Amino acid sequence: MNVLLDNLPALLDGLWTTVWMTVVAGVGALILGVLVTAARVSPVPILRGLAFGYVQFFLNVPALALLVLFVFALPDVGLLMPLTTTAVVVLVIYEAAYVAEAVRSGINTVAMGQAEAARALGLTFVQSLRLVILPQALRAVVQPVGNVMIALVMNTSLAAAVGVVELTASANKVNLVHAQPIPIFVGAGLAYMALALVIGLSTGFVERRVAIFR
Repeated sequence: MNVLLDNLPALLDGLWTTVWMTVVAGVGALILGVLVTAARVSPVPILRGLAFGYVQFFLNVPALALLVLFVFALPDVGLLMPLTTTAVVVLVIYEAAYVAEAVRSGINTVAMGQAEAARALGLTFVQSLRLVILPQALRAVVQPVGNVMIALVMNTSLAAAVGVVELTASANKVNLVHAQPIPIFVGAGLAYMALALVIGLSTGFVERRVAIFR
């Protein structure tokens, strides 16, 4: 326990980086995921094809492989970004595919009559999606999207492999000095569990609130 208290500032810095990456990547993944879903259900065949290919690619490629590729390949093409920024961009792109699948499943729960009624009122596809379909779909996928966000928290630890000093990397650095892996990594694990619990409780609260308006 003393090793955790003695190295609390370093561990808290790592935890803050993890939280920051989760929040920024989570917001980005939600926005990009909804846009990908909109493309996937659009009446334009090329957009549907591109969105389908995007989702299938990122659902079937390991996040760590993408992180390594981006970190080492982007400088070769002249695009230089800080390691943390690169990791966040990869997480946004990667998790957006899972968000897109979750939102698409929510759209499938919306009755076809809703879209037909919107068209009968003279709404365009974009207006129907924005005003009628997506609001209902998003209410139906609060918990699945929450699960994606919990997975995102865990995936931030992969950034340690490419040099980002987040919680896992901070815990590893402390362990290299003190060689007490049990208290150090148990403490880090409990921090991850706390973050996941906060997200789970928050999504449960949001789900109960939006259920009132169904």
